[in-house]
Amino acid sequence: MAKLSVRDLDVRGRRVLVRVDFNVPTETRGGKVRVTDDTRIRESLATINYLREHGAKTILMSHFGRPKGKPAEKYSLRPIGEYLHSLIHQPVIFSHDTIGDVPRKIVEHMENGDVALLENVRFQPGEETNDPSFAQALAELGDLYVNDAFGAAHRAHASTAGMPKFVQKSAMGLLMEKELKHLRDGLENPARPFVVILGGAKVSDKIGVLKALMDKANTILIGGAMANTFLKAQGIPIGASRVESDKVDLARELLDLAKHREVKFLVPIDVVEADEIRAGADMRNTSRLSPQHGISDGWQAVDIGAATVALYQEEIARAETICGMAPWVSLKFQNLAKARSQSRKRWRNRGLRRLLAAVIR
Repeated sequence: MAKLSVRDLDVRGRRVLVRVDFNVPTETRGGKVRVTDDTRIRESLATINYLREHGAKTILMSHFGRPKGKPAEKYSLRPIGEYLHSLIHQPVIFSHDTIGDVPRKIVEHMENGDVALLENVRFQPGEETNDPSFAQALAELGDLYVNDAFGAAHRAHASTAGMPKFVQKSAMGLLMEKELKHLRDGLENPARPFVVILGGAKVSDKIGVLKALMDKANTILIGGAMANTFLKAQGIPIGASRVESDKVDLARELLDLAKHREVKFLVPIDVVEADEIRAGADMRNTSRLSPQHGISDGWQAVDIGAATVALYQEEIARAETICGMAPWVSLKFQNLAKARSQSRKRWRNRGLRRLLAAVIR
């Protein structure tokens, strides 16, 4: 059965719950939160504006950061709602609760064309556990469900996987539709060399993606916290860096699979390490990583190092198709985040035959 698009739904006068990805980098200056890279917000505008123009009551949902199932002011979506207001030039009604009486009353008073934003779905413990009762409570706020959170669609969470069971109809948003078509067309016949850039926190989240792309890719570049698991699999000390210790054997299996399939599988040869994860922390570039010289005890990897940047840039420069997914840098380190954002813009402007970088995060 063909997947429905938001264009296939009769949305006028209907309450449309839209899962977006507003997990964007921010910084605080003078007590005010400022968005430093609004790419993900802008990518959602096509769907939001489509729904506004077609008279829907649009109720946005997103995660932001890792609050671990508890409310935390620094992870509130209120500043994101204020920023969205500046982009659509229309008030964005903010609900300081995700479910319950507060959002229910807001939705009851919405007019056609209105836009509301629920508080961070990860303030609820049921989000990441895909609790059916939480998914149903969210679904009760709407009639229809639209998933436009391409960067979070692989997660089996309540707001992505659980909710469709409790609404009348579900569909993909315009961003999701565009990204899937772009990805499908590019993967069917990629111009070569085909380079995959993969990051994020967990190897376990990317097993299927990695195995599938090894049949297609010439080169795979690994970054993000998941690189630590591959480093540990190679016997390299990782200090206090985040790692999936129970997935080290899986990482070795993937490294062996890449070798067997003659895929160039590159992990960082150096990293930027910090003494703690916070803005303003002490940072330094490591020497070349090896079993004898790894990440310092008590320190954590927060980004790839200068030598790795140069190595990866060489591979990217030769690429005719690039596909990337997930973050490589802790968003707490704004200079590094900005550098990644600038790199992404350079890739987009390089004139590649195919850039599947709509999924670069």
